[in-house]
Amino acid sequence: MAQTMKAAVFVEPGKIRLQEKKVPEVGPNDALLRVTTTTICGTDVHILKGEYPVERGLTIGHEPVGVIERLGSGVKGYREGQRAIAGAITPSGWSNACLCGKCSQDGAGTKHGWRPMGGWRFGNTIDGCQAEYVLVPDALANLAPVPDDLTDEQVLMCPDIMSTGFSGAESGEVRIGDTVAVFAQGPIGLCATAGAKLMGATTIIAVDRVPERLAIAQKLGATHVVDFSKVNPVEEIMRITDGRGCDVSVEALGTQVTFESALRVLRPGGTLSSLGVYSTDLKIPYDAFAAGLGDHKIVTTLCPGGKERMRRLMEVISSGRADLRAMVTHRFKLDQIEEAYDLFSHQRDGVMKVAITP
Repeated sequence: MAQTMKAAVFVEPGKIRLQEKKVPEVGPNDALLRVTTTTICGTDVHILKGEYPVERGLTIGHEPVGVIERLGSGVKGYREGQRAIAGAITPSGWSNACLCGKCSQDGAGTKHGWRPMGGWRFGNTIDGCQAEYVLVPDALANLAPVPDDLTDEQVLMCPDIMSTGFSGAESGEVRIGDTVAVFAQGPIGLCATAGAKLMGATTIIAVDRVPERLAIAQKLGATHVVDFSKVNPVEEIMRITDGRGCDVSVEALGTQVTFESALRVLRPGGTLSSLGVYSTDLKIPYDAFAAGLGDHKIVTTLCPGGKERMRRLMEVISSGRADLRAMVTHRFKLDQIEEAYDLFSHQRDGVMKVAITP
């Protein structure tokens, strides 16, 4: 096995470059995953632009599909050569936050056991997976074997996009017969649309302006599509709902405009489920918030992780209840990672998700 590997490294704002790094050493609770497929996330673009701070020299990426290359001495129940994924969120499994069911806010090693976004380690606080190898920490809590009948691209959305998008519907507590609006039909928004259908929503309104994305939204469960470049989305959603508004709205972009629109379409007592990563302060309009007296709920969610979450998502894929392969629109080799970033960050050529392979 080689001692060095290729890795996409954050150099400075505006620069992510392919460099040579040492292959990680495996501790007793770790596993070394040879990456066979990974992808680029919108959060990686925030890092590239300097909008989300990480240390210079960090390997970026948090969506690994691969093969177990090496296991730590304390990691049992797996075998080297086994296909596996790990979630974008890699909790310790034993912190107070994890034991309260909030693995994304894992504070392992802190006095009180909580840390904001502490479960997000890949490409944030430790080296990520846009590389030939990635070290999976706390492997017993995070490695999920991939069923033999599923391809890499079928499970590529599980570590983050599918988990995050579905959590938009779950955190919004979508119920059978609900009306749900999903603002922005990028990969996460599309998964929120699919998640709303799986949870029993019967009226699902997808908002975007890209025809191809709206077409995929319909395949994944949207009953109505709203092109915000042609109509006022708030007015159109209120028309569709006969003035009632939505039980749940999902914000899946991270802008003031989409957040405010998601709030304005709620019925009294409705829930705004926010998934977007925001780069500036948000303002809550007095009228849309009913002066704080509308019994509204605003809930935020960071991608759920851990091996059980991954197992459940792969069960959804295996059962045929959701097929997300259409989201992979472009494919690159790891050697082309800089070209892939250029395409993805500028959203050219109808790109949705890219598959990066060795």
